[in-house]
Amino acid sequence: MVAVPGGRLTLSDRRTQSSWPVEVAPFQMSAFPVTQSWYALITGRRPSSTQGERLPVEGVSWWDAVQFCNALSRRERLTPVYDLCFADETAEWDTSADGYRLPTEAEWEYACRAGSTGARYGQLDEVAWYQGNSEGRIRAVGGRLPNAWGLYDMLGNVWDWCWDVYDAEVYGTYRVLRGGGWADEHWSCRASVRRRSHPTFRIDDVGFRIARSTPLSRP
Repeated sequence: MVAVPGGRLTLSDRRTQSSWPVEVAPFQMSAFPVTQSWYALITGRRPSSTQGERLPVEGVSWWDAVQFCNALSRRERLTPVYDLCFADETAEWDTSADGYRLPTEAEWEYACRAGSTGARYGQLDEVAWYQGNSEGRIRAVGGRLPNAWGLYDMLGNVWDWCWDVYDAEVYGTYRVLRGGGWADEHWSCRASVRRRSHPTFRIDDVGFRIARSTPLSRP
């Protein structure tokens, strides 16, 4: 897990033509997307269409991702973050819990940028696997350069599930995806690009990475 310092960024919504500042508290994020070997260790399952221990897990739904977070928390004797009710498809976030979770959309973009202000934190071919260099297949994590905070594959390889609902007014329960994937053109692999998917869908270019809130220091 990589320590991400707190800071501020501006998010925007193309549909409503609006933008707003967001304060991001310090948190931790996994240096890599969750790999197939890690996912199998925690869940006992190998759902990916292309198998490989160091490949990012893909073919996992948003619900699969939040269940992984809770299972990992229990394994490490931490308090699970999510209260999940499958009957009515609701998920509540206990912000006081110290376990693992998905990053928020703001946390994801802030961590991806790592202090940079351009479309990407480096030259595309150096930092990301995408349509132009992936040779049509998913790649092992860590094969491109990290950003300034030591986070790999923030752009390209697999899209990352985020906690947030994409646009409830128009798309209901659809959740946010960020980062671009191995099959995407260059314009999708930018820090600000958003994609959406239903939380039950499992797609071969969608995975996730995990986060943890940084405990408040006590006097």
